[in-house]
Amino acid sequence: MRHLMNPLDFSVEELDQLFDLANDIEKHPDKYAHTCEGKKLATCFYEPSTRTRLSFEAAMMNLGGKVLGFADASNSSASKGESVSDTIRVISCYADICAMRHPKEGAPIVAAEKSRIPVINAGDGGHQHPTQTYADLLTIRSLKGHLNNLTIGLCGDLKFGRTVHSLVNALSRYDNLRFIFISPAELRVPDYITEMLREKNIPYEEVIRLEDKLPELDVLYMTRVQKERFFNEEDYVRLKDFYILTAKKMKLAPPDMLVLHPLPRVNEISVDVDDDPRAVYFKQVQYAVYVRMALILTLLNIHVD
Repeated sequence: MRHLMNPLDFSVEELDQLFDLANDIEKHPDKYAHTCEGKKLATCFYEPSTRTRLSFEAAMMNLGGKVLGFADASNSSASKGESVSDTIRVISCYADICAMRHPKEGAPIVAAEKSRIPVINAGDGGHQHPTQTYADLLTIRSLKGHLNNLTIGLCGDLKFGRTVHSLVNALSRYDNLRFIFISPAELRVPDYITEMLREKNIPYEEVIRLEDKLPELDVLYMTRVQKERFFNEEDYVRLKDFYILTAKKMKLAPPDMLVLHPLPRVNEISVDVDDDPRAVYFKQVQYAVYVRMALILTLLNIHVD
């Protein structure tokens, strides 16, 4: 039995197979419509997340399976003090696979150690969000045709953004990449990320102005400044609108640059960018469903001819 806790849990070769499966699901949805009949996915979300939870639920339903679970810790026995270990033991009696979102880093790992069914980390605090990373990678691979030879700009909250940390770690295994980190000093990327890149001899820059680097990018990954990660309102208000991508700024970018965003968006991408064909953040949402479908099939060891 296999779990997914970290984007690096799958090798590059295994990711190629996963993404090939996701692309086949995209092209031939009918072929996969009944593959999980009789199977149940438990969505255990101790932290609110409409998008990730509904994406998992849509993925399982698209495969013909059923879904059960909770969308908030207050709606579960956690509100009575039940441990994650005990909860997963109970869930293992009801479901065939579990997607868990938790505000505490490492909680899904604790669950996986006690579980009798595969557990997918659907986000743990500011730590990891592997299925979002796989959705990001699939989006880039599907629209660019490859994950090598790219200059990738990451903009906004690079300090607290778990999607940024996971994506850089995952991309660091590919060839000839260059990262440009665009953030205010207070939200710069953590040292452990830049130390990892230095160890691997992967070039990177840290800059403040987005406009200066837009012409160089193959991919721009925008992020929101996350109010829930701040300790005081004052800092959040000061930084929340530090970057706003507009149609005017997009004129500086290459004609084939992709704009990604893990969503939800607040003010960091103006709605006048939405009609630009380079804005692919809503396609990214669809790719997230395909990759989660592929992951469910893979972890349940279900093969389709």
